[in-house]
Amino acid sequence: MRADLHIHSYFSDGLISPEDIVAMCVKNGVQLAALTDHDNMNGTSQFFAACRERGIKCVRGIEISAYTEVKVHILGYNMDDSCAEYKKFENFVREGAMARTADILSKLKKRGINLDFGDILRERKCDLSPVHTMYIARAAARKGYAPSPSAFYADMLAPGRPAYSALGRPSPEYSLEVIAKCGGLSSLAHPGRITLDADEKYKLITHLKECGLCGIEAVYSGHTDKETAYFKGVAAQLSLLVTGGSDTHYAEGSRSVGTPEFYPSEKLLAALNIS
Repeated sequence: MRADLHIHSYFSDGLISPEDIVAMCVKNGVQLAALTDHDNMNGTSQFFAACRERGIKCVRGIEISAYTEVKVHILGYNMDDSCAEYKKFENFVREGAMARTADILSKLKKRGINLDFGDILRERKCDLSPVHTMYIARAAARKGYAPSPSAFYADMLAPGRPAYSALGRPSPEYSLEVIAKCGGLSSLAHPGRITLDADEKYKLITHLKECGLCGIEAVYSGHTDKETAYFKGVAAQLSLLVTGGSDTHYAEGSRSVGTPEFYPSEKLLAALNIS
């Protein structure tokens, strides 16, 4: 069963609808998909309805934008979004996003970059989307402060850059706790993108396993063949499930739904309640 367990819609920083995503799944031969928007599951009902209509098996998903001193994103699957712990988390990240945005805008203003909340909110395609840092980058590029949102993000908003802010970010440990308390299955997103050396990264994964981590996204659009093989090996060593996904955000671009090809193990399918 070909799967893509990491896709974003305009309910977070993607630019495509849940229905568009399902159409891409059909076109690219994906039989099982998860919508994993950042820090919310607000697009789930639309996604599930479209999946049922087009005959695609689906999994409830989320990608939690967790941080330590580096970005450590955590994927969560099959969480109960009516769970009290999830509601508490939802409020935490919503309030944190607003505080972080204010902090970033203040830092940008000191550098002569003038944006306001209205500029940021106009970048949302969906009112149910929490405020995302990429909205700031898009607003800045639209006003001519950079040639592209990605260039502005890399220059000003990425960790270590002048306007970076970690206010209101959940830790990976808290993220794993929320996922577990809401009956979900967790996986470490794109481990190849974690900016630690190999030894520190292995220690981090081991620590997260001790905190309840269930899987690792070894099959990922941005991984080299060598990285994919390495993280599959880490999964085997630590008895973690292997997950995979494209991290698609746009209809165009280098990450397309269903790439790289990923076929979940029977053990993963059972853990996701997929038959």
